[in-house]
Amino acid sequence: MKLCFFLCLLCSFTFLALGSNVSYDGRSLIIDGQRKLLLSASIHYPRSVPAMWPSLVQTAKEGGIDVIETYVFWNGHELSPGNYYFGGRFDLVKFVKIVQQAGMYLILRIGPFVAAEWNYGGVPVWLHYIPGTVFRTYNQPFMSHMQNFTTYIVNLMKQEKLFASQGGPIILSQIENEYGYYENFYKEDGKKYAMWAAKMAVAQNTGVPWIMCQQWDAPDPVIDTCNSFYCDQFKPTSPNRPKIWTENWPGWFKTFGGRNPHRPAEDVAYAVARFFQKGGSVQNYYMYHGGTNFGRTAGGPFITTSYDYDAPIDEYGLPRFPKWGHLKELHRAIKLCEPVLLNGKAVNITLGPSVEADVYTDESGACAAFIANIDDKNDRMVEFRNMSYHLPAWSVSILPDCKNVVFNTAKVSTQTHVVSMIDENLQQSNKGAVTFKWDVLKENAGIWGEADFVKTGFVDLINTTKDTTDYLWHTTSIYVGENEEFLKNGSKPVLLINSTGHALHAFVNQEYQGTGTGNGTHSPFFFKNPIPLRAGKNEIALLCLTVGLPTAGPFYDFVGAGLISVKIKGFNNGTVDLSSSAWSYKIGIQGEQLKLYQGDGSSSVNWTTTSEPPKGQALTWYKAVVDAPSGDEPIGLDMLHMGKGLAWLNGEEIGRYWSRNSEFEEKDCVQECDYRGKFLPDKCDTDCGKPTQKWYHVPRSWFKPSGNILVIFEEKGGDPTKIKFLRRKVTGACANVAEDYPSIGLDSQGEDKINKNTPFARLTCPGNTIISSVKFASFGTPTGKCGSYLLGSCHDPNSSTVVEKACLNKNDCVVKLTKENFKNNLCPGSSRKLAVEAICS
Repeated sequence: MKLCFFLCLLCSFTFLALGSNVSYDGRSLIIDGQRKLLLSASIHYPRSVPAMWPSLVQTAKEGGIDVIETYVFWNGHELSPGNYYFGGRFDLVKFVKIVQQAGMYLILRIGPFVAAEWNYGGVPVWLHYIPGTVFRTYNQPFMSHMQNFTTYIVNLMKQEKLFASQGGPIILSQIENEYGYYENFYKEDGKKYAMWAAKMAVAQNTGVPWIMCQQWDAPDPVIDTCNSFYCDQFKPTSPNRPKIWTENWPGWFKTFGGRNPHRPAEDVAYAVARFFQKGGSVQNYYMYHGGTNFGRTAGGPFITTSYDYDAPIDEYGLPRFPKWGHLKELHRAIKLCEPVLLNGKAVNITLGPSVEADVYTDESGACAAFIANIDDKNDRMVEFRNMSYHLPAWSVSILPDCKNVVFNTAKVSTQTHVVSMIDENLQQSNKGAVTFKWDVLKENAGIWGEADFVKTGFVDLINTTKDTTDYLWHTTSIYVGENEEFLKNGSKPVLLINSTGHALHAFVNQEYQGTGTGNGTHSPFFFKNPIPLRAGKNEIALLCLTVGLPTAGPFYDFVGAGLISVKIKGFNNGTVDLSSSAWSYKIGIQGEQLKLYQGDGSSSVNWTTTSEPPKGQALTWYKAVVDAPSGDEPIGLDMLHMGKGLAWLNGEEIGRYWSRNSEFEEKDCVQECDYRGKFLPDKCDTDCGKPTQKWYHVPRSWFKPSGNILVIFEEKGGDPTKIKFLRRKVTGACANVAEDYPSIGLDSQGEDKINKNTPFARLTCPGNTIISSVKFASFGTPTGKCGSYLLGSCHDPNSSTVVEKACLNKNDCVVKLTKENFKNNLCPGSSRKLAVEAICS
């Protein structure tokens, strides 16, 4: 066995040791003379941490993935012209080598424009301020810096011998990104730029092909590729190019104030199966692991700190069941068909209304078929090669031998995990039995120190801060005469603010008055709020802020943000317009300048230590020394009871937090998602009226055993006593399997084979946990879903006994749907299934 294992390991690393020839034709990529059908997974290295990278890559590989795909994040690497950074989360070489060590390929999407809901689309902000620069068009300053960075990355990969032509894992590189959407906005210069970018990339001589996604005029030898929820109907612009899907979106991103989007596993599998049914060769999940927008890397604006994306691996690094498991089974089924798919000939057959089969055969007599029911409402029974097949609506059945169905996209046989966030109150071991204590520091509302400048009227927020901070103070004053009627009758004048975005906090005479904000679909906003004014001089202080810079769009580099007008309504003479007043400006907040987020901050800062920190107080810094949470599970920070701000642990940027409820009503979300039919981002939303994000990922590797410094800057007011860590833990597993669900068998060597197996339910608890109890078990006609199963009209009373015998006190178990286990004459005429929910502990 050891020799066998060694030989297998040696084989998997063959391409790593020897240079590989990567070419292509109209059917597929060809690596060292062999056609390849490839399943790829997007994992962005800076959206996780180096300690997570090996397990993320391994989990992808275990899920049937061949290739890891990542963007290269220009503004994370070139911090100023010619000043490069490749440390920490931005250690690109380390990430690529981890993929290499796993025996997997890699697609490097250099861009260097990436979009990706990443701040400024990945382009450095400093580039916008180089005179004459216009992004993503035939513009010499932009093209010069873009070429310099692209060349730098290519040379770095060559230096480390990471291209496949050198024995490395990189088999494809990408230049630009989805430019086809915007090319016409730049007219002739758009076309010239696209052609220049392709030529510049090819001239890098990487020894591997280049791709351009959504680029319908990509010149040879560059391959144009598809990004969409579905790419089965996509055809490259040249018949000599393979069909590549660079972005299959298995979920969607979130914005603060938006809903929580989900894409059903059945529909993701359907889209993938249809792609390979129609001649696809490389398919990439964007994202397979979304991760976290740490610090201020989230773009949008208003993109959340979480970039979970409802991906097969969740934000914290745990496989998301059933999606991860269902896609793993799909990948196994597709790989059974690989030889004949790549080397055979295809024939399309209509089997009835909305039902078609694509049948692949080769000279050896091998045969594989994909039968699709594209009706989004009705199941179909069809005849194929003298056999009958039942196809649920909106599903694909895969027959690697043109006979046995080993997988149907709508039949999810893999388990569902119950994932819980386990409370872990903040602990301070060095405090002993003493009450938990916070250090507190309050900032003034308005200019601290000297103003950076004074100006009549308003300035653009982004052009002023140049994204060095989210914050820009605007302050002015207004004199109120003693004869104003509102001073006598107790009414309040109304502050009216019109802004192009993104948000602001208003203060009058140092007191917080409210927050105005745009949202993920509309940055501009109008703020209206009664304010208390007194006789004499009153200070108006507005903390205007960005919530991530734009990430894409024509001329997005010229999209600004900031105030349009500020007025106060309710004076004896009507409305006072402060828009043309003299305004004092200060970039950033004082605590940023003092680097309080580092924990030690400045020796001149006097923190107030208290066991009763102020609640609801705006512009407040909180600091606490905390122990690492127990166990080894991933960690989240619960910020539900705070307002809006920034958080750090040991100087590492956790990111923006904002306890902002979804602005949508309950009717705008779904209780149950119907996987059938075309998917769009808002089809299966949840959490309307609830906080968009309440838990914030804090990587385990950022913790020391004790003495960790947690720093919070709260902008508008919250309750720090309710901040807590949470351990993300799998606490249960469910399965729901019917008798007609197909399964792929394994031979004695563990290889996939085509075999009509007995359907089974498999339950697995993670790590060192076991199935400690069976909460529900029913063979018959149970209803409901994981967490809320109910007995149906037909139920085998021995169900719990059978499941407990097979599963109790085990980490992993299988329950077969056989007549030995369950009553064979149960529920005549009904479709029988087994539903199980077990507790992991």
